[in-house]
Amino acid sequence: MRKIIVYIATSADGFIARRDGAVDWLDRPRIKGNYGMGEFYGSIDTILWGRKTYDMVLRFHKEGKDGSDSYGTVKNYAFSRRPPKKVAAGFEFVREPIPEFAKRLRSLAGKDIWMMGGAGIIASFLDQGEIDEFIIHVIPTFIGEGIPLIAPRHRTVPLKLVSCRKFSDGVVRLHYEVVREKPKKPGAKK
Repeated sequence: MRKIIVYIATSADGFIARRDGAVDWLDRPRIKGNYGMGEFYGSIDTILWGRKTYDMVLRFHKEGKDGSDSYGTVKNYAFSRRPPKKVAAGFEFVREPIPEFAKRLRSLAGKDIWMMGGAGIIASFLDQGEIDEFIIHVIPTFIGEGIPLIAPRHRTVPLKLVSCRKFSDGVVRLHYEVVREKPKKPGAKK
């Protein structure tokens, strides 16, 4: 079955961006192999985007900051209650409830699915039990405040460590599997 994987970078204090969405703290020399990004990109054929992340990436793309025109090489779904009137080429907006969308998407033949973010859409998928794994690259930089990896809500989600890799520049990649709670048997103690 296709997995939905959050593949993302955070600051050492757990933020994916500054409060205004800026990710200038990610501008750093890349090591050879770019932390395995090419290998990961080859393992997916679909990307899921929240509306704010969609807007930010299109802005970067327009300004030529991301150096990429590969967003059209995979299927891109963006989530919003109010989709834009004009949708960027290669994107489809989703208003369908997350469980139904995820079930339909997983049932299609294909590779794994990249949950790009941001914090709100990651939280929504996580709360619906629709995130399978997290691959988090912890950048050795504190930014003090910003957008957390997952939008705050009352939740406890156990994770199982799959692997941990240290890179020569101090970046650490943490790979976790989301632990699925087993249904309690009737009459079982809590």
